[in-house]
Amino acid sequence: MSLAPKSSLKSYEFRREREKSWRELEDMVRRAEKRGLKSLPAEDLLRLPTLYRATLSSLSVARAISLDQNVLNYLESLCSRAYFQVYGPRASLLERIASFLRYGFPGAVREARGPILLATVWMVLGSVIGFLLVQGNADWYYTFVGWDMAGGRTPAASTETLRSALYDGADSAADSLYVFATYLFSHNAGIGMFAFALGFALGIPTVLLMFYNGLTLGAFLALYDSRGLAWDLVGWLAVHGTTELLAIVLCGGGGLVLASAIIFPDRETRMESLARRGRAAGTLIMGAVLMLFVAGLLEGFARQLVTDITARYVIGGTMLAFWLTYFTLSGRDSSGRERHYDDD
Repeated sequence: MSLAPKSSLKSYEFRREREKSWRELEDMVRRAEKRGLKSLPAEDLLRLPTLYRATLSSLSVARAISLDQNVLNYLESLCSRAYFQVYGPRASLLERIASFLRYGFPGAVREARGPILLATVWMVLGSVIGFLLVQGNADWYYTFVGWDMAGGRTPAASTETLRSALYDGADSAADSLYVFATYLFSHNAGIGMFAFALGFALGIPTVLLMFYNGLTLGAFLALYDSRGLAWDLVGWLAVHGTTELLAIVLCGGGGLVLASAIIFPDRETRMESLARRGRAAGTLIMGAVLMLFVAGLLEGFARQLVTDITARYVIGGTMLAFWLTYFTLSGRDSSGRERHYDDD
């Protein structure tokens, strides 16, 4: 009489003792994959994690005692599918986007308020210095404002030319405005991403970029102020600037968050600190890119089509009030407690 191989008997006994729970888990996973976890009754939802952990334990034992490959393959596949149902995302893409906008982005802004404030200070400081330097000597303007950016708006231009650049946009064709908005979005998003990425260099280039952007803004203000057009320029900028400048400052703040993770890792290693704070900074930057997209549309369309100075200030002020309210209040529950991106 021939005897079955010992390994086959061991595999058979192992499966006989545990296969019922495997099949039960497999049935739950199959139903969840077809109709979603919400289709499972409450008792199955409570039992699913227990069955998953038991099956995972079976897989560990099976590997330890070297069971046949078919059993191992089956358990590995089942555990992978069950893992996704137990620990995978519960929300749809639209729900995740809504959660990001409602909780993730404003929460990240509040968490990084220190670095954001620092980036703001450097940009404001640059604006003041740029304004004073150009006001004292117009030649400084060419140092701070490149020819492409100036677009003919230089100290050599006449007052009428400078004024027409602020109010003649309504005559532009719609397709030209679309191209302009696309270019501006790409340009401003590039500046923001550059400011964020430079945070890895201990934040020093990020600070310099914020300062230089301020110098450019101050130079523009000084030029138009010298022609009595400062109020008109601020209104022209307000339409998109309250969104765009906030977004760029957020990107600079994100870069400084990365720098702080490297310089002040606390009790973590620098890589651990960078990984943890980098996730928060990434959330901040994703929201800032969305703001830059909005700013690009406002800059390419609304600012060019709306030529009434009062309307421009109303649009710019409304956008500023919206963003400040959004960053201050959104992402908190009814008691004022901070909510988080993954709380839903």
